[in-house]
Amino acid sequence: MNPEAQQEARQAERQAVERLERAVRAAENALIEYEIAVETFRVEVENFSRLHEQRLGPLYGRIEELDVLIAEAVAARTGDPEDVRRARTARAAFLPMPAVEELYQGWMDSGGLPPEATAMLTGQRVRPPERVRPSERARRLYRELVRSAHPDLAQEDADRERREEFMTRVNKAYADGDEELLARLTEEWASGPSDPKEREALRSEELYARLEWLARRKEMLTRVAAELEGGAIGSMIKLAGDDPDGLLEEIAEGLRGKIAEREARLAELTAPAGPVDRNSWAGRTDQSDQAGRADPGAAF
Repeated sequence: MNPEAQQEARQAERQAVERLERAVRAAENALIEYEIAVETFRVEVENFSRLHEQRLGPLYGRIEELDVLIAEAVAARTGDPEDVRRARTARAAFLPMPAVEELYQGWMDSGGLPPEATAMLTGQRVRPPERVRPSERARRLYRELVRSAHPDLAQEDADRERREEFMTRVNKAYADGDEELLARLTEEWASGPSDPKEREALRSEELYARLEWLARRKEMLTRVAAELEGGAIGSMIKLAGDDPDGLLEEIAEGLRGKIAEREARLAELTAPAGPVDRNSWAGRTDQSDQAGRADPGAAF
């Protein structure tokens, strides 16, 4: 092959590699955007889950407590061994509960509902609600940091390690909704050591391997997103739209209605009266269970 032909072949090869490099960069940018979207939704699910437990945990706890008291009242009035067994089983399952403080995040302890939870049952706001979503500024700062500091943009192992350590701090700040820390991290990255020089050329095999990795990563993120969206909290977030407080209040109202029904039933059972009609109470329980299945918040 003459020198001119060799030069043309090398030029064609360089152009092919450059096109492949552009394809890899485009795939990397698309993946970064997708990761941002998935991470944002994960944070929303995590925060909404905490808010759901904070707002509704005491109501669910009160319903469980009333069910125990009703079972005990039925057993006390009928004296039936089966009713007594059911009451004991219900009481044993209710209290004491291991790690109940952590389960209800301070709204309930092993002694039952504290004053704060009782106040919540009456509709009082005794604590500011957790933020459901990171603010727009936090999202913007996070997106900019991911675009510039994502480990997948590294060309060398040392640079990847530095980026991974930095993004760990970024992800923590974003999950906490800490706008000021995100702003400081943005300044830190901008003033940090510059990225290492890009290599002059990447072999086609490396670029193809990179594209395959990006495709696998996208598939994994797609599965994660599907799990988040298909979960109970993810489904609620989609139902809530831009009004998560409204959805929680709607569910809370239904739970307060169930509490009122159970409290009325408990008052009926504990009032001086004749023998309890167990069949009548069983029918009410069945109806309540059916109503719970129709309630969008009953699964939580």
